[in-house]
Amino acid sequence: MNPVGAFADRVALVTGGAASIGRAIVEDLAARGASVVIADRDGPAARQVASELGSRALAVEANVLDGASVSAMVQAALDRFGAIDFLVKPPDARDLFLAIDRAIEQDRASRSEREETAILRARYESLTPREREVCIWVATGSLNKQIADRLGTSEKTVKVHRGQVMHKFGIRSVAELVRIVDRLGLRAPAD
Repeated sequence: MNPVGAFADRVALVTGGAASIGRAIVEDLAARGASVVIADRDGPAARQVASELGSRALAVEANVLDGASVSAMVQAALDRFGAIDFLVKPPDARDLFLAIDRAIEQDRASRSEREETAILRARYESLTPREREVCIWVATGSLNKQIADRLGTSEKTVKVHRGQVMHKFGIRSVAELVRIVDRLGLRAPAD
């Protein structure tokens, strides 16, 4: 399914993780590189499993039916690992691993989106101050003549800046520019 190390830098919280299928899931996730939070009503058993797994494991005595217990469990996990991917043990381990695979795929997509946004931000930062102004006004739907009047320059100069903006972003249409400006959260200054 997933190779060793596939869950490196992930934190898995497994309820009922001290015995039976829960323990098997904890051990498998740890073997695949995950840090694990072993949440179980049987605190001594959870601590035993955690001690066997070493520093990447945290035992938490918790009853998931009790809100205060859940809050304490989550806080302990956050204090130790800083983040959690919640994994609730289903009756079928196969369902759990399918859910884990989906979560990892969603994380990959999210990381990819953040990387693309960072690239767009860097391209925006590479624009000259005047190109940035033209970029935003073009994305608002302003005509070259309107932009030239607003910026106190010629229409031909606006066309040159507009061409540079399109070139630096590697795009061909105003629609693409509108999507980029929106994605970067840029807005035209108020008049």
